[in-house]
Amino acid sequence: MPPPGGSTHRGRGGTVDTMSHSSTLPRPADAPTRPAVSAHGLTKTYGRGDTEVHALRGVDVEFAAGQFTAIMGPSGSGKSTLMHCLAGLDVPTSGTIALGDTVITGLDDGQLTRLRRDRVGFVFQAFNLVPTLTAEQNILLPLELAGTSPDRAWMEEIVDTLGLTERLKHRPSELSGGQQQRVAVARALLTRPDVVFGDEPTGNLDTATGTEVLALLRRSVRQMGQTVIMVTHDPVAASSADRVVLLADGRLAGELLEPTPDAVAAALAQLQ
Repeated sequence: MPPPGGSTHRGRGGTVDTMSHSSTLPRPADAPTRPAVSAHGLTKTYGRGDTEVHALRGVDVEFAAGQFTAIMGPSGSGKSTLMHCLAGLDVPTSGTIALGDTVITGLDDGQLTRLRRDRVGFVFQAFNLVPTLTAEQNILLPLELAGTSPDRAWMEEIVDTLGLTERLKHRPSELSGGQQQRVAVARALLTRPDVVFGDEPTGNLDTATGTEVLALLRRSVRQMGQTVIMVTHDPVAASSADRVVLLADGRLAGELLEPTPDAVAAALAQLQ
C-alpha cells in the first residue's frame, strides 16, 4: 500500500515507494547485517543567507555489501552531493557517514586521503587516465603512489575479466572510449576496495559501449563480490543495478528493487 502522498512502482521483483516527506530507506530484507556504507542525519548546505542552498536535508540511507545500487533523481536533487559525501570527496554540514565500521565524518584531510586510496574505488565519466602512461601503468598508478606492490594474480584476473590483456601496453589515445573506461574500472578494482563509486560512468559512451561497461560493473558485483554505488540520470543504466535509490529536493524519495527502465522512468516522472 503506498504511503500518504506517494505511490508505489513495481520493478522486476520489488516495489518503490516515492514519498514526499520520508527521509529514511531501510536495507533490503536479504542484505547483510552490516552495510558497506551508511549515512544518518546527513545534511549539506552551500552558501549563506540569500544564496544558501540545502543540497541534502537529513538523509538516512544504507547500502548493502555486495550489491549494485544506482542513485537517481531530478536535476538538483542532491544525488551527486550524496555520492561525494559518501565517498569522502565532500564534507557534510552535519550527520554521520560510515564506511563499514569506520565513521569517516570527522576524519582530517590526510586520513580521508588514505581512506579513499585504500578502501574506495572511483569510476568517473571522464575516465581520468594519465595520457602519457600505458593502460597497465594507469591501472597500477594508485598502488605506485601508495608505495605498495600489486597482487599480480588478482590483477591478471581483473584484466582477463575486463578483456584488457592485449591492451595493457597501449596508451589512452590508442584505446576506444569503452576500453579506456575498462582501464578505469580495473584501476578501481585493483585495491579490492570496500566500495566502488561510479559518477555517471557511462555518460561519455555510446549506447553499446555503455551497456558493456555496465555489464562489467555487474560482473564485478556478481563474480568478485564488489559493492558498487553509481550516480546516473539514465533509466536504462539504472536498470542494471539491483536497487535504485531516489532523491528529490535533498531528501530520499523512495527506492526501486530489481528495476526496469520503464519502472525507473515512471518513478522519476512522478518526482519531477
